[in-house]
Amino acid sequence: MRAFPALFLASLALVLGASRADPDLLQDVCVADLSSGIKLNGFPCKHPSTIGANDFFFAGLANPNFPNNTLGSLVTAANVEKIPGLNTLGVSMSRIDYAIGGVNPPHTHPRASEIAFVLEGELEVGFFTTSNVLISKRIKKGEIFVFPKGLLHFQKNIGKTRASAITAFDSQFSGTQSIATTLFAASPTIPNDVLSKAFQIHPREVERIKVKLTPKK
Repeated sequence: MRAFPALFLASLALVLGASRADPDLLQDVCVADLSSGIKLNGFPCKHPSTIGANDFFFAGLANPNFPNNTLGSLVTAANVEKIPGLNTLGVSMSRIDYAIGGVNPPHTHPRASEIAFVLEGELEVGFFTTSNVLISKRIKKGEIFVFPKGLLHFQKNIGKTRASAITAFDSQFSGTQSIATTLFAASPTIPNDVLSKAFQIHPREVERIKVKLTPKK
């Protein structure tokens, strides 16, 4: 019986070790060398002698960028591609600006949880659990809502004015998969009969949706 506690502790250590966040840095910073052709899980580091303040600076979230598109929303990312100094730090942000009635449509971030802070306006926000339960709430200026990692979620401007939000992620590059675009504008395309059966619609309707969502060349 004495072997059980030792076995349990060893198993617990393995589980906790496997679920840890990224390991600590082995140097002060690892500014991403975005021009490098080397492919890593992340980016290789610039030589310390070549880095400067601008590697850690980005002004792109300071002002609204109100959308002129059919969704009525525009996301401005502040991730490692915009701020090379974020490489290996496990954080990033974005700004989302919404026209009246604008929607940031259902999407997921496969590599990060997200926390949203409303700068202006009023939003209806929500996410879906894997049991197909919708967790939603109306939030307004100064309020916060959290979207768990990998779960499908959305935001909609329900106010009478434009709206803006700042979001933060626990990843330098959270990744985004918009559900409609992923399914109907994939390359190569998903066969029409697969989508027809999945959504219980006619293949001609699938083709019409694909035409609308496929980026114009």
